Amino acid sequence: MKKLFENKTLLILITLLIGGLLGWMLKPSANSESHDHALEAGEDGLWTCSMHPQVRLEEPGDCPICGMDLIPADSKTSNSTNPLAYEMTPEAIALAQIQTSTIGGINESEELFLTGKIQADERENASVTAKFPGRIEKLFVTFTGEQVKAGQKLATIYSPDLLAAQSELLQAAKSKNSFPELYEAAKEKLRLWKLTESQISEIEQGGKVRDQIDVLAGQSGVVSQRNIAVGDYVTTGQVLFNVVNLDKLWVLLDAYEADLPALGMGNEIAFSVAGLAGETFKAKVSFIDPLLDSDTRSSAVRAEINNPGQKLKPGMFVTARVKTKGKANPSGISVPRTAVLWSGKRSVVYVKVQDAAMPAFEMREVTLGGRMGENYAIESGLVVGEEIVTNGVFAIDASAQLSGQYSMMKRPESKTMEVSEEFKSQITQVADAYFAVKNALVEDDLEGTKKKVSSFSQSLSQVDMSLVKDQAHESWMTQLAGMKEAGQKISAAPNLEEAKKHFSMLSFHILEMTETFGINKEAVYKDYCPMAFGDQGAYWLSEKKDITNPYFGTSMLSCGEVKQTYLKGQPMMNLSGSTPASATVHKH
Repeated sequence: MKKLFENKTLLILITLLIGGLLGWMLKPSANSESHDHALEAGEDGLWTCSMHPQVRLEEPGDCPICGMDLIPADSKTSNSTNPLAYEMTPEAIALAQIQTSTIGGINESEELFLTGKIQADERENASVTAKFPGRIEKLFVTFTGEQVKAGQKLATIYSPDLLAAQSELLQAAKSKNSFPELYEAAKEKLRLWKLTESQISEIEQGGKVRDQIDVLAGQSGVVSQRNIAVGDYVTTGQVLFNVVNLDKLWVLLDAYEADLPALGMGNEIAFSVAGLAGETFKAKVSFIDPLLDSDTRSSAVRAEINNPGQKLKPGMFVTARVKTKGKANPSGISVPRTAVLWSGKRSVVYVKVQDAAMPAFEMREVTLGGRMGENYAIESGLVVGEEIVTNGVFAIDASAQLSGQYSMMKRPESKTMEVSEEFKSQITQVADAYFAVKNALVEDDLEGTKKKVSSFSQSLSQVDMSLVKDQAHESWMTQLAGMKEAGQKISAAPNLEEAKKHFSMLSFHILEMTETFGINKEAVYKDYCPMAFGDQGAYWLSEKKDITNPYFGTSMLSCGEVKQTYLKGQPMMNLSGSTPASATVHKH
C-alpha cells in the first residue's frame, strides 16, 4: 500500500476517476434542463428584443428589426386595455423618430385649433451698417446670441475718410464765429456718418483727430448675425451686425382655407409650446395674410406678444386655440400626407392615446377626402384637437404587425351596418331625446326624467322602420322593443333608484343602436361608472366629454371614465368583446 501511494502517476489517475464518477452522478437530467429553459422563456412563451420591446414573438430567434437575439418577455408589463392601441417605450419612440402634431379645425366649443411657430417681430430687427469705409480694428461682440444694449460699443473702425472729416471740423471750429455755416456743415457731415453728439464734442474739445471711432448699437437686443472679423475692410453700407429685440415676438399660425371665414382681427388666442409644458400664453389676432399659399391652401395668421423674460424663443412650435367670433360652421379636417397609411378610401392613421401610463398609439380608420398639396382632407374618423402621428407611422404599424396586434394589414371586422341617411337622422333625434333623460337624472329630478321619457317615446314612434331591411331591420326591432320596455318602466318607477336601474337597460340599447347604425353627431362618448349598483358598474352614452354621472347624480357627479369615443361616419369595429378605452382616467 505504501508503494501504491508513492506512485504519483497512479494516484493522479485514481483522483481523476473518482472526480469523473462524482460529476456523472450529480449532472442534471435532460428533463430538468428543458424545464429550466421553459421557465426562462416565461409562462406565456413570449420573446422580445431588448432594443425593440414592441416585438413580441412566440419563439426565440433574431429580432426582425435589428437582428439581435430575442430575450424572454414579460407579458404583464402592458397597461393598455385597448386592443387597437400599440404601446412603445420612450427609447423605441426615439429610435423610430416618431413625431406627432395636433389636428386643426373648429371644435364644438367654437374654438379653432391651429399650429405654427414663434418668430421674431420683423419691426424689431435692426442692421448695424458701416457709414464710411474703413478697417475693423477691434471687436467687442464676438459671437451671435450675445445680448447688447443701445449705445453699447460693438466694434472699433479705422477710416482715412473719417480722419479728413475730423480735420475739416477742427478747422471750421476755429472760425465758427466768422463762418458758422461751414462749422455746421462739418458737424452735419459727421452726424450723417452716425457719430453721436458726444463723440463730435470729444473731437472738437480735444482739438485733435481720432484715428479710431467706435461703432455703437442703435437698439437693445440680441446679436442674430455677425458679418465681420478683426482686420476686415468694410465699405459704406455694408452690414456689420444684425440685432433683434426679443422682448416682442410674433406668433405665426397656419390657417387652412376652410378655417379663414371663422377668423377675424382681435380673436383671442391661447397657445402653448412644447418647451414650456403646463404654461398657457394669451394674445390676439393682429394680422391675417391676404394671400393664400397655393400648395398648402393656408394663410398665415399673426398675433403679437410681449416677452419680457424671453421665455419664448423664435422657432418654438406652437399649438393654439383661437376663439372664433360669431357662429361658425365646423371646418373640414386635413392631415399631412405622412400621417396616412393609404389603403384606399378607408385608410389608417395612428392617434396618440392621452393620459396613458405608457406611450401608446391607437390605430384609427379614417375616410379620406381629396388631396390638398401635401395634405389629405379627412371626411370622418378624427376630431379636432386629437394628436396624431405625422412621422414614423409606418414604423408603428410594422411593429404592431410583427407583434401580432391589429395593424393596417390585420384589421378587425366592422359591426356597423349601412343604413340610409334618413334613418340615421331619425335615430339621431332618438339619441337627443335620450340625452335629455340622462341630464334629468344627473339633476336627480324624477318628475323631469319621466317627462323627458315621454318625449323619448315619441321620438321612437317617429322612426320609420321600413327604412331598414333584412338583418338591419331585425336588429332595429330588437333594440326598439328593449328601448320601449325600458322607457315604460322608467315612467312607472316609484323612486329615483328604480328609474336609474331601468335607465341602465335603456343605455344598453342606445349604445347598441349607436354601434350598429351610427348617429349624426360629430362625437359622442361611451362612459362607465364602476361603482354603480353596488360596484357592479354601468354604462351610458353622453354627448359631452366631461363626465356627468346619471347613476349618482349630484352626490358624485364626476365619478366615471370615458371608455370609448364614437365619431361621426366611423364604423364600429368588432373587437370580440374587448372594450377600447381612448381616455381612461377614473376620477372621483
